[in-house]
Amino acid sequence: MSEPKEINILLVEDTEEHALLIQRGLEEGPLKNRLFWVRDGEEAVDFLFNREKYASETDFPKPDIILLDLRLPKLSGSEALEKTRSEARLRNTPVVVLTVSDQPEDILTCCRDGAQSYLLKSVAFAPKTEGVQSILNAIISLV
Repeated sequence: MSEPKEINILLVEDTEEHALLIQRGLEEGPLKNRLFWVRDGEEAVDFLFNREKYASETDFPKPDIILLDLRLPKLSGSEALEKTRSEARLRNTPVVVLTVSDQPEDILTCCRDGAQSYLLKSVAFAPKTEGVQSILNAIISLV
């Protein structure tokens, strides 16, 4: 039986506590993964387009999935998602939006702009067994 494929996950999250919860959940979960964490929308776009300090495609490969906060400094998650979808090589990369917003217009905008899943942080960061499992389930269903 062959080793499970390692998946590359880009986490775009400005809150360190949230990022660490996700990281811990991924480490303890069933997925073999390589997690890359950036803290704002501009840094996410630089990573995805292999610009600036992320120029090496070997060190910073195209992610298999993107976990994206909506409310980010410098460039919003919605704007980063829009830029991602404008690039042919990234157009089909699954995106899971993680946010505190349950506003219908935010959900519709994300779906329209190409997000495959939308998780409320109140659910995603619920008690460990339930919360991080919802993130893992979203990832597993998309990769």
